[in-house]
Amino acid sequence: MALRKLGDSAYLYPGSPSTLVKVFEGNAVIVDPGHGKGRHKDLKRETKKLGVKIAAQLATHGHADHVAVASRLDAPLFIHRFEFSIAESPLNREILTFGSKAPEGFLAFQFPGEVRAHAVFEWGDELFGLKAVSLNGHSPGMTGFLDGENGLIYAGDSFFGERVVESVGLPYLVDPELFKDSIKELQNYAEKGLLLIPSHGRAVRGEEAIELLDFNIKRVEEVGELIPELLKRPMGIDELTFRITVHYGVEPTPRRLALNLVPMRAFIAELYNEGRIEALVENGLKWKARRD
Repeated sequence: MALRKLGDSAYLYPGSPSTLVKVFEGNAVIVDPGHGKGRHKDLKRETKKLGVKIAAQLATHGHADHVAVASRLDAPLFIHRFEFSIAESPLNREILTFGSKAPEGFLAFQFPGEVRAHAVFEWGDELFGLKAVSLNGHSPGMTGFLDGENGLIYAGDSFFGERVVESVGLPYLVDPELFKDSIKELQNYAEKGLLLIPSHGRAVRGEEAIELLDFNIKRVEEVGELIPELLKRPMGIDELTFRITVHYGVEPTPRRLALNLVPMRAFIAELYNEGRIEALVENGLKWKARRD
C-alpha cells in the first residue's frame, strides 16, 4: 500500500489503524505506527519515497494495535502521560482491556516485548506542527492531533467507522459520558470543514462526518437506554453483555464478548451512579433496574 496525500505536508498510510505521516521541518512524524509483521518496513519505505526520515512518533493512546511496531522505527515515541504505563506494560494493556491478565487468544492484539515511551505530553501541547487535543473516553489519555496547516484532525479511536461498530455491537469505551463529549468536540471540527480521520474507518468530512459522529453517539445512547430495559429482570453482566451483543446482530464469540464486557462495565457504573440501576446478590452479583 502507498501513502495517500491529504495536504501539503500530510499523508495517510491505510490500515486498521491507519497511520498519519506529517512532514515537519524536513522530517517525518508518525502518528499511531500500528501493528503487523511488516508494518515498520512499510512506513520506512513510504517515508523514504518522500525523501524524509522518521524523526518522531506520536501515539493517540497506548493500546497494542496502535503502538506495537513503535520500537522498530528507531524514533522516540511521545504519548499522553495517562497512557505512558499502558503503552510500556503488556500487563497494563491486558488489564485495561480484560480487567486482569487475559487468557491467550482472547485479546485481538497481544504481542511480546516492550514498547518504550520516550516522553509524555499534555493536552494543548504543540508537537511537530500538531496540537494535542483531549478526546478521551475510549481510553484515559486518548488524544487527537489537530493539523491546522492541512485542515485535519487525526482522531484515533474517539469514534469509529460504522462497519467497525457493527462488527462488535458496542463502541469500545471506558467512560460513556467522556466518549460522547469527545464526539461533540469532533462535531465542532466537522462543522468547520476539517477532515476527520478515525484510526479504524474512512476519513470523513462535512455532512458525512456529521452523520458518522451521530451514528457513534446514538449507539452509545441506545445502549444506555437498552440496559435498564433488559434489567427489569436481575441479570449478571455476562448475560447482559451476551444479550446486547445478540441484540445488535453480532455473533457472540468468546473474544467479542470479552471485548464488549469492557464498555458494558462502564455503562453499568454510569447507570448505577445515576441511580437508574441497583446491585444485588442473587447467586452472584447481579444488576436490576430501579423502579420509579
